[in-house]
Amino acid sequence: MIPESVEEVQEALAAASYIADRPLAVTIHLALQMGRPLFLEGEAGVGKTEIAKVLAEILGEDLIRLQCYEGLDVSHALYEWDYARQMLAIRMMEATGTAAADVTDIMSRQYLVARPLLQAIEQGAAGRRPVLLIDELDRADEEFEAYLLELLSDFQVTIPEVATIKAAVPPVVVITSNRTREIHDALKRRCLYHWIDYPSYERELAIINAKAPDVPARLAEQLAIAMQELRKSDLFKPPGVAETLDWGHALTVLGRSGLDAATIDDTLGVVLKYQEDVARVRSEGVDRLLVAE
Repeated sequence: MIPESVEEVQEALAAASYIADRPLAVTIHLALQMGRPLFLEGEAGVGKTEIAKVLAEILGEDLIRLQCYEGLDVSHALYEWDYARQMLAIRMMEATGTAAADVTDIMSRQYLVARPLLQAIEQGAAGRRPVLLIDELDRADEEFEAYLLELLSDFQVTIPEVATIKAAVPPVVVITSNRTREIHDALKRRCLYHWIDYPSYERELAIINAKAPDVPARLAEQLAIAMQELRKSDLFKPPGVAETLDWGHALTVLGRSGLDAATIDDTLGVVLKYQEDVARVRSEGVDRLLVAE
């Protein structure tokens, strides 16, 4: 069931342990009701990809994920021919002396291997509404980004040897970007846009409580405070919410019920991934992360 109001969207997200503020819930609600792709930008680890996973859970549909990377092309994103089956069909035809007209065309749909984009469109053509996650689009080349325009405009794909396949029901499309490069305006115009920022102290604490309930209450408060302070430093890669949760799980494994300077120093590698950032935090003093009890 698709939530029919902003409040229902927030409640459904919270029930799936995703703590969203109202602006994000409004954008998700509009994307679902209008059938428009949802374009999410923000730093790594702030919960962009998680939204697609949670929406698939809420809607009870498949999550179809396309992980973007440099050099990604249509054959890996849309379809590719099953050359092994095609060669087998040709050899069987040769061995049995079957006339070409009596053999199923080897350039037909049954010899295609569907990749994420085609999977989503074909499920839409069958009346379903899967969640298509196009993750980290900024890592793909601009040529691939241009190819997506037909899909996002008309929710259809064209396979020259077969046909044009159109989704009767548009899939729920979630596109994420870490903004390592700018995405073209033509693609953005087809989407509803939302920037996901680092959470406030209150929302980060709520996220810890929802996603890592084993973390003691006092430790959860200290972690939320420490992360807010860490992000004030001039770091190469400020830690996201994913690192907050990792830190909470790590401290639980270590049996800690609270933060102290020695524990922070020992576990900085859980939240910071660059030596320069670790060195900066240590030079500034880890005690500053233990603010106002």
